[in-house]
Amino acid sequence: MTANSKPIFHLTLAMMLTLGAISGLTPLSMDMYLPAMPIMATDLATSINSIQFTLTIYMAGFAIGQIVHGPLSDSYGRKSVLMIGIALFGISSLTSVFVDSVFALTLSRLCQGLSGATGAVVLMALIRDMFNREAFSRVMSLVSLIMTIAPLVAPLIGGYLTVWFGWRSIFILLASLSVVMILLIAKQLPETLPVEKRQPLKFRSIFLNYIQVLRNKKSLGLIACDSLAFTGMFSFLTVGSFVYIDIFGVKVEHFGYLFGLNVITMTLLTMINAKWVVSIGVHSLLRAGLALIVLASIGLINVWYFDLGIVGLVPCIMVYVGSIGLINSNCMALLLNNYSSLAGTASALAGTMRFGMSAVLGSIVAGSPHNPTFTLVLSMVLCALGATCAYIYTARNA
Repeated sequence: MTANSKPIFHLTLAMMLTLGAISGLTPLSMDMYLPAMPIMATDLATSINSIQFTLTIYMAGFAIGQIVHGPLSDSYGRKSVLMIGIALFGISSLTSVFVDSVFALTLSRLCQGLSGATGAVVLMALIRDMFNREAFSRVMSLVSLIMTIAPLVAPLIGGYLTVWFGWRSIFILLASLSVVMILLIAKQLPETLPVEKRQPLKFRSIFLNYIQVLRNKKSLGLIACDSLAFTGMFSFLTVGSFVYIDIFGVKVEHFGYLFGLNVITMTLLTMINAKWVVSIGVHSLLRAGLALIVLASIGLINVWYFDLGIVGLVPCIMVYVGSIGLINSNCMALLLNNYSSLAGTASALAGTMRFGMSAVLGSIVAGSPHNPTFTLVLSMVLCALGATCAYIYTARNA
């Protein structure tokens, strides 16, 4: 079997919708409670920084969880690991409903991150099992296109749920969605990793597999490029609601509309990627994504320096966040094309770096004593430059 040949699976509409639902779990669990953060701080009698930290700890759990779930999916198959992880995510979401302190919320969010990581890492490996490099990028773009409804409506739903029923209703909805998702996976998704291709679950082997990926300069460059670009976007997720709501006076229930502009931009760029990746190539579209976040960064610097306010800030954020769709799908296509039986491990390592870096920067951004707008602009600009340099110097020939 050649490097680019894969088992033939008939990708039905129901299967595509299920894949989209799995990929939507992460943005739902992160974005739905963004507009509720200021109210949560008041309700739990804690500081804004403490509530911001619950998002950071979720990302830390998400990063750590992928280290575990990737090798597990390589050893026991994709489907069973995926279903167990989402079930635990549902239980953690339900626990969040009953917390009475920010400490309890932080613990439940950590558990959500640890279990929710299953969806991200196994989804990548599952699609890698089914398709070659260009087809992988195209399917990932289509999956991303389907799941863009999640970050588009999540802040809107979260904002209105908070106003109508209180912020705890957000976690009731997440728990309910977990049950629906398990039923969809059981009925619609096949097991894509045959028993004969599964790797023995040995700690020494797992460690050596991770080292194998990390020792490859091009693979490390792709992981760094993807992780830094995503981390820049996460800076916005960490402080964006406070910048929009507290500094620029956007209403809680209206934050989702401005947030939705980012997702609309990502949708358009994802559609372009899906349409053109086979004909013009993965590298060309990855370079386009990096060029866009650099241009957005230049815009952000001007917004801060000339005090252009929210009218100048929103378009730059739109371009930056929207470009992540181009960067992520094409970085992962290039990375996973180099691995067959270790797709779960490689995907886990990429996810761990992505969310681990986001958690570290998120804690720095959340605890920064500087003006939140300045902190947001600085962190996004540095991440864009880092991602671009990582690609140019290590991964442009991957």
